[in-house]
Amino acid sequence: MKRWQIFVIVLLLAASAWAVVSYPLGTRTVRIVAGTTPMPIVRDAQPVTLLFAGDIMLSRSVGDSMNAKHDWTWPFARIASVTASADLAFANLETTVSTRGVKNGCGFCFRADPNAVAGLVSAGFDVLSVANNHIWDFGPQAFADTLGYLAVSDISAVGGGRNDVEARTPVVRTVRGARIAYLAYTDLLPASAGALASRSGANIWDEQLMKEDVALARSMADVVVVSFHTGTEYEIMHNATQERIYHAIIDAGADLVVGTHPHVVQDVERYNGKWIAYSLGNFVFDQNWSDETRKGLMLSATVEKGRITDVSQIPVDISKHYQVSIHGSSTTIR
Repeated sequence: MKRWQIFVIVLLLAASAWAVVSYPLGTRTVRIVAGTTPMPIVRDAQPVTLLFAGDIMLSRSVGDSMNAKHDWTWPFARIASVTASADLAFANLETTVSTRGVKNGCGFCFRADPNAVAGLVSAGFDVLSVANNHIWDFGPQAFADTLGYLAVSDISAVGGGRNDVEARTPVVRTVRGARIAYLAYTDLLPASAGALASRSGANIWDEQLMKEDVALARSMADVVVVSFHTGTEYEIMHNATQERIYHAIIDAGADLVVGTHPHVVQDVERYNGKWIAYSLGNFVFDQNWSDETRKGLMLSATVEKGRITDVSQIPVDISKHYQVSIHGSSTTIR
């Protein structure tokens, strides 16, 4: 039986035992599915490992390469054993996944073959951000298809949804009792692509709403991770807006902030005892025209007793054939 079939059966069997619980979110109420009988959190003594990667683009030359090789796992073949070994793996999905839709005014338009999701599954990705400037390249149909293909593959989409409540609700994954919450935002989409009460879309950032979302996530989880898709492309240092917003989100209660979009690695830092990676750069992409765009960064975070105790950075390299691999040794962010 295929993985997605098992996932659907489990959801159907579990449905009768689950109910809807309301959480206050600013002036509104967020409705999330939760068990009718609260279970005590019992944390395993074994550490939990979280992995974070940068931009994944499975269209254009990367898609052509996979199609020609008849191998939808090709870009991840040299790193899947690492990403899949993490308890939870996260990245930014810099493409729609669909065969439908119409180009929506994009200069560079990304739409991946649905078969490409097999590569994401093989690499063990659990949570993918859809809050980025390419998720609306082919409009609402392709956006809806992307959410659907991820869902049936047991990959959680964060930073977008069928309405604003779904888009803003944190994705919470529990591993051995440790509850990890994910949120994602971008400032690189027009308002017409933002999620509303009656419209699907992505999370377009609003500082006050983001702080409210973080507060909600803080009440639901032990560790809060926030992803931002912003910054200046091809600049190796972060800008003032990134710093102000990322610091504000840490001050609001986030434990770790990861950035994407610049297509190059930017600086990392400790701020108020928490961790910030301003840009993880590319992870799977076809920008082979410079050393900087062929290199990326992964973060590996260790969670013990419900808190992050250690974060390391792991350099990666993208080959001319669009395969990503580790390039060098990991170092701890002090």
